[in-house]
Amino acid sequence: MKPDFKKYADGLVPAIIQDYKTGKVLMLGFMNEEALQKTEQSGQVTFFSRSKNRLWTKGEESGNFLNVKQVLLDCDQDTLLIKAEPLGPTCHTGADTCWSEKNHSDDFLLYLQDIIDLRRKSTEGKSYVRSLFEKGINKIAQKVGEEATEVVIEAKDNNEDLFLNEAADLLFHLMVLLRAKDVTLQDVIYVLKQRHSK
Repeated sequence: MKPDFKKYADGLVPAIIQDYKTGKVLMLGFMNEEALQKTEQSGQVTFFSRSKNRLWTKGEESGNFLNVKQVLLDCDQDTLLIKAEPLGPTCHTGADTCWSEKNHSDDFLLYLQDIIDLRRKSTEGKSYVRSLFEKGINKIAQKVGEEATEVVIEAKDNNEDLFLNEAADLLFHLMVLLRAKDVTLQDVIYVLKQRHSK
């Protein structure tokens, strides 16, 4: 991979930073050849700062580093896309992104999975999710079984509202069970994709 740094008079190419999990664009910076080399060697996104007139590693002051997962070059070889894991807010204002967007997936189920993880780890207040994890895998699995039975019962009747609510309960508790087994919804989706490709 060799960006065309000479394409721009100042030798800086745009570098778009994207969260590798959520797909959200976090920020835009500029890199010269040295900044790209340091990024690839250190595993942390490093830009060339025009205002500081030097290399600048994102997070060097705040601790909110951007850990590199993948570096891609566009078809014209003059723009970088860097997929990264943000360690905290990306914007200097404290916002998740430089466009003040919340950095979570637009896929609600993936967002819900993140919420389940947060509640699992939380030690503040009462949480239904945390109480499920505290009861252990057997109780969580039992709850999935109960919800599945309720879905079957409601499927035999003609009340769509009750059926949808029971289906939502089943899906939610299945997601809790997946996290209790330390697997993700993405892992299940991967299995389905593998089956579909055969």
